[in-house]
Parts: sequence; C-alpha cells; structure tokens
Amino acid sequence: MEDKKTEIFNRGKELFSSKGFKDTNVSDITKLAGVAVGTFYNYYASKEKLFIEIYLKENEKLKQSIMETVNPDDEPVKLLKEVMALNYSGMISNPILKEWYNRELFSKLEKEFYEKGGIESIDEFTNSGTLELIRKWKAEGKIRADLDDDLIHALLSAIPYIDIHKEEIGIQHFPHILDYFVEFVMKGLTEVPE
Repeated sequence: MEDKKTEIFNRGKELFSSKGFKDTNVSDITKLAGVAVGTFYNYYASKEKLFIEIYLKENEKLKQSIMETVNPDDEPVKLLKEVMALNYSGMISNPILKEWYNRELFSKLEKEFYEKGGIESIDEFTNSGTLELIRKWKAEGKIRADLDDDLIHALLSAIPYIDIHKEEIGIQHFPHILDYFVEFVMKGLTEVPE
C-alpha cells in the first residue's frame, strides 16, 4: 500500500512541476500513477494536501542543500546574505517552490500549509542550526551578547517572510531590498550601540 502512496506522491510532484498546481487535477495524477481516483483519496483528502506535502519535502531539500553549501565559519553578514540569495534562487528555480510566490494560489493553500505543520517543519529545521550558530557567534564575539538568543533568532527568522510581500514592496527593487535588509539587520546585531 505504501508503494501506491509513493507513486501518487511522485507522479503528483512530476505533474505539479511540469503543469503547475492549477493545471494539475487528481485524475491526471491517478492516471499517471496507475491507480483509481478512489485510491488517491485513501491517502490524500485533496489535491491541496498532496501539494503541501510535496512542497514541504522540496523546501526541506532546498534548506538542507543550502546548509551543505555555505560555510558556517563565514562572517555573519556574509553568511546570511549567501543563505538568503541561495534560498531565493532555489525557490525561483524549483517549479513547486516557486508557487510560494503565486499570491492567489498561496492564499488558497495557506490554511493547508499551516494545518500540515508547514511553519513548524520549517522552524524545526532552522531552529536547532540557527540557535547553535547564534551561540557560536556570541562566543566568538561576532554578534551582540546583550541580546537574547531567542530574540536574535526571531529577527533572523523574520527576514525570509518579506519575500511574500515583494509585490507590495516593489518587485523591481526586491532582490536589492532583501540584500540590504539582511545587511541592516546583521549590522544591528554585530555592532554594539554606544
């Protein structure tokens, strides 16, 4: 039975990647997977639930790849800028992750995302590594020791969420805004106020 679920997952991923969420339907997925439509619903209550599961898995792979690529010993500003640039380019180049930027679709899927534990899974992935890095930077004197680790973590965690609002911010300026935002936050965390 797990083979059928895996096949549905894999064919769904294939179709969402090639046709997009909107133009993929359950019957397309089941036909490609070689299962009945009823079998699909034994594993997933909706197309949205399958998509969110695929999305979370793709996002996890991207984050893992980023962490394997960057050098945690780099200076904090350089490291965070690199992480954000890799995350943005990874999101844009992956057709499934790129759907995050489709405001119409994401507003529809947002409820599913939260119900499936999307924020928790992303936070779980970044929490341990980020908190460890914050402590390391503090021990090395690279960031302010007078700020609580959780506050620093919250500041760093907030940065990726501005990409959801890039249209409102001004898409023509977005990559530069993200870069400067990272720089300004990190300068505030690395320079002790007088």
